[in-house]
Amino acid sequence: MSKVDTAWLRMEQPSNLMMITGVIGFDGPLDDDRLLETVERRLLKFDRFRQKAVDTAAGARWEFDEDFDLRSHVRRVALPGKADREELELLVADLASTPLDHSRPLWQFHVVENYVDGPALVVRIHHCIADGIALVQVFLSLTDQSADAAPAKADAAETDESRHHAAPVFQRLLEPAREGLDAALHLGQAAWEEGITLLQEPGRVARYAHEAGEILGELAHALALPNDPRTRLKGRLGARKQVAWVEPLPLDEVKAVGKAFGCTVNDVLIACASGAVRRFLLEHGGSGDADHDVRATVPVNLRPLEHALELGNHFGLVFLDLPISVGNPLERLYVVNDRMTELKASRQAAMTFGFLAALGMGPSALQKPVLDVLSEKASTVLTNVPGPQVPLYLAGAKMRELMFWVPQSGSIGMGISILSYDARVFFGLIADRRLVPDPAAITRRFHAEFEQLLYLSLMLPLEARCPTDHAERLLNGG
Repeated sequence: MSKVDTAWLRMEQPSNLMMITGVIGFDGPLDDDRLLETVERRLLKFDRFRQKAVDTAAGARWEFDEDFDLRSHVRRVALPGKADREELELLVADLASTPLDHSRPLWQFHVVENYVDGPALVVRIHHCIADGIALVQVFLSLTDQSADAAPAKADAAETDESRHHAAPVFQRLLEPAREGLDAALHLGQAAWEEGITLLQEPGRVARYAHEAGEILGELAHALALPNDPRTRLKGRLGARKQVAWVEPLPLDEVKAVGKAFGCTVNDVLIACASGAVRRFLLEHGGSGDADHDVRATVPVNLRPLEHALELGNHFGLVFLDLPISVGNPLERLYVVNDRMTELKASRQAAMTFGFLAALGMGPSALQKPVLDVLSEKASTVLTNVPGPQVPLYLAGAKMRELMFWVPQSGSIGMGISILSYDARVFFGLIADRRLVPDPAAITRRFHAEFEQLLYLSLMLPLEARCPTDHAERLLNGG
């Protein structure tokens, strides 16, 4: 097992399980036999899903499960009572709060048969298996673009269609981060292996040294960040999670708002999420909770998308201050835009990737206190993943909606997830029940925040929409 994957395996604690949890809703029946066949031929072609994680004092390793039973990993369940959205959210919360069985491969699918809106599938996969970008690609390899596609096509994972359904959301953050990662690796193991070559190319050494210096500077900056303020979103964690998600937004409308204000789709969605959290803190937080910005950790992909199916974790994290203290929705949008612009030139992602690898090399007893120090500097994890923009089918059933949540580490008690699929944007939240007993109190405000920006984009003249620099950028086509 790689050192970074080892770090994610050992990061688990009762208050924050290291699972990626997702829920998929379907329009029609989900055939049991066809689903099992699809999983067996398309998912299990990746050895990792037949292997269990074995952690010892000498390190962690992958080991094939000699007693592997597919039906232990693909189960059918039924909702009680009305079997409505509330009951489904409670089931997802139960599963997100329940550890996976470490004596088996660390994943499970739960097929919900009686959900009122149609069958649903709850997916749980441990983060040590792969990061979100890789798992999106793996899951897409299980799908088809029509209901009558040949079932369980063996080479589906390798088709161009599945490979390009999704892309990392922070794509423009990717190149500087990847350059920094390249520098760190060359100054480490690669520098050892290629020492003679590097000595013959002093210019190359200087470039790597410069990049490594920037990475070390990012580490010093991260460690020097003040802890996030003690708002309603920070506190002692329990062992129970709560989840909520809302009806999606039309992606075309989000794009139109971004274009009107000279910002990206990502900026618009983060600004809306920030506004929803602000409204929650104004109504449910303590005195002054909404007067401070809160920090989010944001995953950033560090590998080419075509290598996503190699599994494992290959991403870093950046710290983004969400403008909770900004009351004006348009000003909030531009603050997000400015902060994202600053992050695009940073090496934070490469720094955190290397930091996690270093933790995976050391004893597990060292990992928790170090992660606790870093997790005190943020209140939430924020992910935004562009998914496929065409309808997909799993085992012949059309996927109607998608939502997922990544785990939080250390003392972070909330996760914000944004996912686009089939020309719509889904917004969801997972939170520790002690901090946010009713996450719907945040998610239901997301639409209202977007509507404010939508109305402003329609009503304001160009010069009133944008500060001078943004207006000039828009008029110049940037």
